[in-house]
Amino acid sequence: MDSAVPPLVEVSGATVRFGAETALSSVDFRMFPGEVHSLMGENGAGKSTLIKALTGALPLDAGEVRLNGVPVRFRSPHDAQQAGIRTVYQEIDLLPNLSVAENIMLGREPRRFGAIDWKRVRSEATVALADLGLDIDPASQLGTHSLAVQQLVAIARALSTEVKVLVLDEPTSSLDLDEVAELFRVIRELKQRGVAILFVSHFLDQVYEICDRITVLRSGSLVGEYKIQELLRIDLVQKMLGRSPGEIATRAPAAPTEKKSQTVLSGAGLTVRPGIANATIELVEGEVLGLAGLLGSGRTELARALTAVDRLDGGTLLVTATGGSPRTPREAIFHRVVYSPENRRTDGIIDRLSVEENIGLALQAQYGVFRRIPRARMRELAASWVEALGIRPADLSRPAGQLSGGNQQKVMLARLLALAPRVLVLDEPTRGIDVGAKVDVQNLVGELADSGLSVVFISAELEEVLRVGHRVAILRDGAIVDTLPSDGLTVDSLLALVAKPDENAE
Repeated sequence: MDSAVPPLVEVSGATVRFGAETALSSVDFRMFPGEVHSLMGENGAGKSTLIKALTGALPLDAGEVRLNGVPVRFRSPHDAQQAGIRTVYQEIDLLPNLSVAENIMLGREPRRFGAIDWKRVRSEATVALADLGLDIDPASQLGTHSLAVQQLVAIARALSTEVKVLVLDEPTSSLDLDEVAELFRVIRELKQRGVAILFVSHFLDQVYEICDRITVLRSGSLVGEYKIQELLRIDLVQKMLGRSPGEIATRAPAAPTEKKSQTVLSGAGLTVRPGIANATIELVEGEVLGLAGLLGSGRTELARALTAVDRLDGGTLLVTATGGSPRTPREAIFHRVVYSPENRRTDGIIDRLSVEENIGLALQAQYGVFRRIPRARMRELAASWVEALGIRPADLSRPAGQLSGGNQQKVMLARLLALAPRVLVLDEPTRGIDVGAKVDVQNLVGELADSGLSVVFISAELEEVLRVGHRVAILRDGAIVDTLPSDGLTVDSLLALVAKPDENAE
């Protein structure tokens, strides 16, 4: 980066307080034209707060934002967008009931004779999609597409404007390898145009592949700004966490004993159209069973089938301990089979409810609306789980939406564990959370399995599946093609198995 080039955007002394808590404390941050800059730190380090302050979603209590050297004060995200600062959040904020084209052009629809020119809406959306290498029908409903495609549509929407600064918050968390490569191609083209790109990701490999510089935050304060080639990965982790990687080692769950080898959940010929075709699965007591497959292989569909979220079109699901075959999520919970969905923001956490209310939600639903759990008992229950899982801050009255992603995930787990389940199905439980919180979740899974709980663990990160799971079920095209012990696999051998085109491929 040419030191003679002034910053395109600069934040000086940024301070943000929420009551008595200081979320950002005198943080300095800058981005130059034509660079990719990474913002790194644990969940709760202040990354999201800084992004919100930069993009007009939060006011600064102290400090200043300058764009092209000129002080600016954004009163809303709309003000920031008008100035050329666009943000694509990890949790997609588009409208699934509208078409792809309508989402891309929403609020900027071209008009003709006072009415929306739908032909131009579709043609301009097609150009925006083509820039990202997306070949989808702009007239199709957004909600019919996968989460990965919806994420790319959100990015296409941002790029269809005159963008100077592009903020990408966990943009690759739902993308497969080919889609990540396509996104990186677009990012490199934007660099050539002089766009400053803020790339926030917990995938260190991707950060080191695409970024030029890194700013590290910890506990709301600035640790430092570094050139990517001058900061070793192990040093980055230590700066983020304030402790060495050896102090946060993951503990693998112990292998199930012979006493804990009985089947607790089985599915034979499970079929859900579209997505799952004739899948057979068996889970034993005290086991962590990893599900590995490429995007679109049916991982989430199988998780939803195992927990009766989606009704089966064929096959049988059996909870061995009770002899029950749940047909609805309520029946699955009755048989103590619970599900943590992939998208915690839309399907899990209720942002405006407190931590206490979120934790007690499922238990209260079990009791029913006319049998209210006493408030003191609910507070005691929530407080015990906050302490047990290390949820921070330990404030039961705080809206759950104000917590970091890792702590939101822990709140979801607390809600499910309060039901005393036999089977816990986790769909991407570490998606979009930092390395420290990720290890906390992985260790928790190990402890739960050691205590006899059976866990189905889904992750796009094959290394994580191998680290956490006792066995790995391999999915291709909606079917489980093999189930193997994890200790006999490597990341490369597992990748070869999940990417194998068919059983006869060489």
